[in-house]
Amino acid sequence: MPKPDLRLDDIWDDDEIDIGTARASLSLSGIASALQLESTPTKPRQPHSRKASLGWASPSSPNLKLQSRKSSLSRSQTLPRVASTRSRRPSILDSLSVDMTVSGKMRRWILGVAVVNFDIDHGPVVDGIYPPLFLYPDEIENIAFSSFPDSAQFEQGSQAHSFRIREDETMDVPSEKRPPTIDGYIYGFVHFSQRKDASIKRGYQQARRSSRRFYEADLSQRSVVILTHHQYPALFSAVTTLLGPLYEQHGVPMLESACHNIATWPPPTAGASVELGFLGNVIQVQIPRNRDEQQALDPSVADKLVNSALQTMIPAAAAPLLPPALLLFEASLSHLWSIWECLVLNEPILLFGLSPAETSQAVWWLRDLMRPIPLSGDIRPYFTIHDRDHLALVNKLPPKSGLLLGVTNPFFERSCSHWPHILSLGKHRPERNSIALKPARGGSAGVTQGSPGPRPGWKTKTHKRYVSKDRALLKQLETACEKGGEIELLRASLLLRRHFCTRTTELLLPLSRYLNTLIPTPAEVASAQSGRCTPASGVGTPASGRGTPASTTNLAGSGMSAPSSSSTPSSIHTPPPLRLKPFNTTHFFASLKAHGTTLPFRSSGKRVEFYERWLKTPAFGLWLAQQEEVVINVLSQAQAQ
Repeated sequence: MPKPDLRLDDIWDDDEIDIGTARASLSLSGIASALQLESTPTKPRQPHSRKASLGWASPSSPNLKLQSRKSSLSRSQTLPRVASTRSRRPSILDSLSVDMTVSGKMRRWILGVAVVNFDIDHGPVVDGIYPPLFLYPDEIENIAFSSFPDSAQFEQGSQAHSFRIREDETMDVPSEKRPPTIDGYIYGFVHFSQRKDASIKRGYQQARRSSRRFYEADLSQRSVVILTHHQYPALFSAVTTLLGPLYEQHGVPMLESACHNIATWPPPTAGASVELGFLGNVIQVQIPRNRDEQQALDPSVADKLVNSALQTMIPAAAAPLLPPALLLFEASLSHLWSIWECLVLNEPILLFGLSPAETSQAVWWLRDLMRPIPLSGDIRPYFTIHDRDHLALVNKLPPKSGLLLGVTNPFFERSCSHWPHILSLGKHRPERNSIALKPARGGSAGVTQGSPGPRPGWKTKTHKRYVSKDRALLKQLETACEKGGEIELLRASLLLRRHFCTRTTELLLPLSRYLNTLIPTPAEVASAQSGRCTPASGVGTPASGRGTPASTTNLAGSGMSAPSSSSTPSSIHTPPPLRLKPFNTTHFFASLKAHGTTLPFRSSGKRVEFYERWLKTPAFGLWLAQQEEVVINVLSQAQAQ
């Protein structure tokens, strides 16, 4: 798939960079690891001349001249492309023995654990996966690039992030080679580390902010990635945080021990609360009943989560709880109610952050606020320009409904300028130049981060708010950001989560109330049981008026199917299944007017306008299909008795 010309000619300023001998400047984006490339038998592609987007020398191109402007984050545009046909180099993981019984039990939870290293000639490379996992070349390349940040985070340190990539649908993968995915996506939970390594022969040069001088450092970059088919961000983020540092210290034996630990876990059972032993720790986890369950988490446990996270029951499907998510939205606190409305109305949102850790946590957090509304769009916690879906998701066309895209590369600011909503994460910054920030959780001290891309805040071109803000809660959030420590920030984050989860439930109450009127009455159930089905029973009979037949609800992506509305001739002993009567829009709005809603709309007109929009979203179709399936199952059991 051809890639676009990714120059940043007009984003920053007009200072020119002397390319010099940096013939392969398209190296690892902004990570302090790219190196002085030696000549190879294959002549590399000469890079395009581009204008300066940085205030100090790029770590990926040490010969770039230092500019006179204020120092800023070093961030390039691309990573080197790895030819999918090149042979994979031998890995120490290849020598590990694989017990098929252990592998089968382990894959009830995860697909495997990948080790991704940075190769100075090829960029990010998947060195191995344990146990061996069948992947297509495009999938391997996608995992490799998604496992590395494309911006400088620290000189030495580590961070955790996650990604979601679409599996290759062009060919079927035999089940004995790879377990089938649940929703067509592979989830990766990453522990990325950057350390000095004296064994590395070729280093890089980087301008130091404090002295404005160059220094050389030999760094090793590595990512340990848990690949899974389960959408359990809180659980696997905790697992990755434990595994990553231990793997850095002890190497492959720790990886093998981790996989054997996971193989001893009981099968994931919907609704179960389990204790999972892992590398000397016990993780307490609550498994959701389904992918769209709204798992409760009381704000009063904030101090326990900060001081002893593993001793607290973790809702597996929730977003990672630490660091406190409130810090990500500090510049947009007053706009959170508009952001929530855009989420439930399936509006596409571009999330811009300084690191994959920021964007992935924010995307998972926003996804959590939509529950129990089913996910009808695509979400990408961390998305790069090398993703195989890049051209499908980022182009000149209007973005797809319900798309949440987490990015860090400033290229997206220009290519997604036509998007209706952009959320830039972090706190207010007085100017665009770089500033010093505290290190991310798990990072080293003295971190310096820059601020390319849009300034933090919420920007919308089309949305006008429908509901009222909770100004008392807003005041609490602002106070926590100004004066609170980590416990206070986490408590405020959990309060905010509970507030919007409650609002999502309140949004659905008028619809649930109306659906209760569509359930067949006891008399209709008795009639169906005796085989005397009448048109009034609503069994396979379309309703008159403006309505959406439940059988024609859009079920794409729901993982379920509704019974056909057509009924075949049957005897009195095999009556057709009972089902909900068709949804009628006119009747619903009459019910809404009569009973109202607890959701605090700014006016009755805003209330009607909001629900008119929501009934047209793909999420409504999926939600209605789920409700219909629940009713059909209950009625089928009653009919069978």
